[in-house]
Amino acid sequence: MTRRRRVVAGAVAVLAATAAPGAAVAQPSPAPVAGTPVCEVRGGRLSEISGMVATDDGYVMVNDGAEDEARRRIFFLDDRCSVVRTVSFPSRPRDTEDLAVGADGTVWVADTGDNDRSRQTIAVWKLPPGADRPVLHRMAYPDGPHDAEAMLVTGDGRPVVVTKYSATLYAPDAAPRPGTTAPLVKVGQVRLPASTTSNPYGMLGRTAVTGAATAPDGRRVVLRTYADAYEFDVADGDVVAALTGGTPRIVALPDEPQGESVTYSRDGRSLLTVSETADQPPGTTPTVLRYPLPASPASPTSPAAPEATARAAGDGTGPSGAVRTYLVAAGALGLVLIAVGLVALGRARRSRTR
Repeated sequence: MTRRRRVVAGAVAVLAATAAPGAAVAQPSPAPVAGTPVCEVRGGRLSEISGMVATDDGYVMVNDGAEDEARRRIFFLDDRCSVVRTVSFPSRPRDTEDLAVGADGTVWVADTGDNDRSRQTIAVWKLPPGADRPVLHRMAYPDGPHDAEAMLVTGDGRPVVVTKYSATLYAPDAAPRPGTTAPLVKVGQVRLPASTTSNPYGMLGRTAVTGAATAPDGRRVVLRTYADAYEFDVADGDVVAALTGGTPRIVALPDEPQGESVTYSRDGRSLLTVSETADQPPGTTPTVLRYPLPASPASPTSPAAPEATARAAGDGTGPSGAVRTYLVAAGALGLVLIAVGLVALGRARRSRTR
C-alpha cells in the first residue's frame, strides 16, 4: 500500500471509529475576510512552516519534518520576518509540527507528527531562553499512535497534545523529564462547531486541527484548522475544561494555501498565521497574516494563570456530553467525502522520510 493510501485509510478508520450519531448542528460561519499581510518570510529555508510563536522581538518558526538538514532548525526571526538566528537539533527530529512558549520564555517544539501512525513515541524539545541546544523529552500514548499537529503547554510545564483528526487531548500526569518516556493520559476531546469556510481541502480542512496557541495573558486559547480558528476562554487556568466545555468564538481563515500555524500577537488583540508554501507555485513566499479577534465577553470567574495545570478528565465521555467527537459527515457518504479530501491533502504534502 502506498504512503498516500495508508494516510487515507488510517484517517478514515479513525473517523469511522469515533463517529457520533448526533453531530453538531451547522452554524453560520463569520463573514470570511482575508488576513492582512504583516511580513514575508524570505531566504527559502522556511517553506514548510508548521509552527510559529510571536515574541517581543519577532517570531520563532519551525519547518514540518524537512529532509534538508539546513531546514531542520529552530528559526528566530525579527519583526520583519528576517532570520536572525537558528538553533540546530542535537539529533534528527521525526516530524516537528507546532511551537509554544512557556511562562519562563522556554520554547517548546512539538515533535508529534505521524502521518502513517507508526511511531512508538512522540516528543517535545525544550529550548530555555538563551540556550543553544534543545533537550528531548519523549512521551507515549496509552492507546496506540496518533497524528497530532497542535500543542499547548500548561503553567506547570505539561504539554497538552491535540490529535489532528479527532481533536482528542492527551497530557502526561507530570512534566516530562529527559531520558525517560512519559506516559500520556487521554484528558478529553474537543467538539468544534460546524464551518462552511472555503479552504483547499473542503470538509476535511474544516475539521483537521493543525495548530494551537495561548494568549499572552493566559485567559484564552485557540485551535485552528485549515479553514478557521476557534478561540476559547480559559477560567481559573483550566485549559482542558475550556477546550472540552467552552463555546468558542470563530475567526474565519479563508483560502490560506496550507495554513498550519497560529499564534497570538503580543498584545493579544489579533491572531497571526502563516502557511506552508513548499507545494505552491514557484515564487510563492510564506506570508504572516493578521486577523482581528472578536470581542471577548467579560467573565465573572477569577483570572487564569498563564497556561495553568490541565486537569485529567477521564476518557472525555460522560452525561454532560461536553466532550463528544465532532464530525461534519455521518455515515458512508460522509466517509467517502472525507476520503476524497484526504487524497487531496496527501497530494499537497510532499513525501518525507520518517
